[in-house]
Amino acid sequence: MTKQVLLNNLNPQQKSAVLHNTGPLLVLAGAGSGKTKVITHRFAYLSTAHKVPPMSILAMTFTNKAANEMKQRIESLTGKSANSLWIGTFHSLSARILRKEIDVLGYGKDYCIYDESDSGNIVRSVLKEFKIHEALYKGILSKISSLKASLISPEDLLANEDSYGFDEKFVRVYVKYQDELRKNNALDFDDLIMCTVKLFEQNPGLLKKYQLDFSHLMVDEFQDTNASQYRLMELFASKHKNICAVGDDDQSIYKFRGAEVKNIHKFKNDFSKTKVIMLEQNYRSTQRILDIAGNIIAKSRDRMPKKLWTDRGEGEKISYCIATNEIEEARYIAQSIKELFQKGKYFCKDIAILYRVNQQSRILEEAMRENGQPYRICGGISFYQRKEVKDIISYLKLIANPDDSVSLKRIANCPPRQIGAATITRVENEARKRDESVYNTMKYIMKSNGYTNSLKEKISSFINIIDSLHAHKEASTSELINLVFEKTGYLEWAGEEKAANLIDLRKSSEDKDLKSFLDSVSLFSGLDEDPADNSVSLMTLHNAKGLEFPVVFIAGIEDGLMPHFHAIKDTEELEEERRLFYVGVTRAQDMLILTGARKRRLYTSIQEQQPSRFLADIPENCYLCIEKRPRADAITSSVAKVPVQFSNASPYAAGARVKHPKWGVGVVRDSYGETDDVKVMVNFHTVGIKRLSLKFANLEKL
Repeated sequence: MTKQVLLNNLNPQQKSAVLHNTGPLLVLAGAGSGKTKVITHRFAYLSTAHKVPPMSILAMTFTNKAANEMKQRIESLTGKSANSLWIGTFHSLSARILRKEIDVLGYGKDYCIYDESDSGNIVRSVLKEFKIHEALYKGILSKISSLKASLISPEDLLANEDSYGFDEKFVRVYVKYQDELRKNNALDFDDLIMCTVKLFEQNPGLLKKYQLDFSHLMVDEFQDTNASQYRLMELFASKHKNICAVGDDDQSIYKFRGAEVKNIHKFKNDFSKTKVIMLEQNYRSTQRILDIAGNIIAKSRDRMPKKLWTDRGEGEKISYCIATNEIEEARYIAQSIKELFQKGKYFCKDIAILYRVNQQSRILEEAMRENGQPYRICGGISFYQRKEVKDIISYLKLIANPDDSVSLKRIANCPPRQIGAATITRVENEARKRDESVYNTMKYIMKSNGYTNSLKEKISSFINIIDSLHAHKEASTSELINLVFEKTGYLEWAGEEKAANLIDLRKSSEDKDLKSFLDSVSLFSGLDEDPADNSVSLMTLHNAKGLEFPVVFIAGIEDGLMPHFHAIKDTEELEEERRLFYVGVTRAQDMLILTGARKRRLYTSIQEQQPSRFLADIPENCYLCIEKRPRADAITSSVAKVPVQFSNASPYAAGARVKHPKWGVGVVRDSYGETDDVKVMVNFHTVGIKRLSLKFANLEKL
């Protein structure tokens, strides 16, 4: 593709960002402003117009989905494969470097990557050993993750216990947890970046090599970087200073993961002579949606001001519905989706329901099922977290790294082979005494005289299976999966439904070597999966980041949910909740519907709810307010009266298409009243919602 073609269809600000080729660049990209287009066109322009070798450009982002989209677009622009290029997530690119260099840190290059559940299993095991309540493991794992995101190792903690304020028990757990990881030749997610930073800081020669390899660096979603990610980026860019950071401080919503919004503000101080470009033209949403989003975020403190605009036109008015309780709220959402679908303008896959906490999804799911509408929960259990799939992956991990005790314990008795919990506990205790992995301890037991024949018999067949599989570790991944099926009988044991998932796993592994396959599945999340069918998407506001839908419902617009009650008394937390609401609003392309309830069951009690304080920042003329009450005669609305009680007796039921002699075709939203005086609410394409009496309306049913 020619230089000029690469600049076509870019607005002036996008073009300026693409043309910038030397020195630091900060692109403040508002929601829907085409930042991915800027990054990919800039990559292509550097490699064509400025003859920068594509392998010399390091492009870092946060999700596999975003990385894959980048690769696809770059391939389309350059006409060359992007598979081998250095484009990926912070974690996957760090893992790629560590596969080559980690032996310098004392790890084997066949290290395995532990996901959250694997790490949780180690923490629980440590807590059990220290006689600490195991139910605390999630909180402890979160603290460990926060420390690693801030580049604080167990050694740092031991040397400065008083400075960090953690009690002695926690410090012991952190030290032991890291020892167990090293014994298993394993890294957790946070280690991938922390170890890469350590690798470069302790080995200046290696750092210089990679600085020479990467003359240009591009960082996507820069506002989401934590301290370790920022430091890694800083190390790469400190020589050439050819760094382009693209982000939006208005969309920084991952403080709980260690993200520091101040990183986007300190960039200009850390990289002198930074050029700043603002992307304010929005290509996603209508102006009414942007106006509401703008009013919400304008009250945010210490932000870099941006005013989004679009040439898509005003669009439909935003709706805000106040329901009696969360059940009525859910029914309103489900009924509205049914009407949208019946109009034929949108498919179910075009619609998303967003909410603040996972607890809200249960009632919404019930309402969707009542209406017979297909839906999917996004960000839930991924394909690779299903039990049968993870079992086979554990076998593969053991083939690559027999010291992986977490994977070994998972499948030692799966399928059943008389290696129960008591046997595993006994072997684990021996492993602790010997300071070895469970695998090596099992091999020792088989050769020693001090153990019963019963114990040896139980573990010998399992060890023989692992050894025979390990002998074929150079085979392709799909061949190894077939060997696992053959030697363990797992496929037959799993049953027909689960076996189908395992066949899919084998297909997904074709043409992939074992290490790269295991790295890819270990770094996969539920958010990386694409919807396989025409379903309404249900997800938390955090999981909606980076997505867009023609129609968006945001449920629970109440104080205590949006903003969350944990954040109300903390200024910084409240600021993040405002940004989270802004992110939710800017996911909508054509239609935005906000909903809330007067009463809601939260956790164990029913509570009186107040509308979200953020609504006070939106001028009333920006949205249509619908108030739903239990009785039809008690309904009030600032614009229209919308009844709650539905009458099944009317032939003009919700969803029916009708024709009016003056206003043309419309869709019935509701019908109510006595049989001799039925009234209907009809949404006409020409004039909007009208309330009509059937006796006088002269409607024709289509």
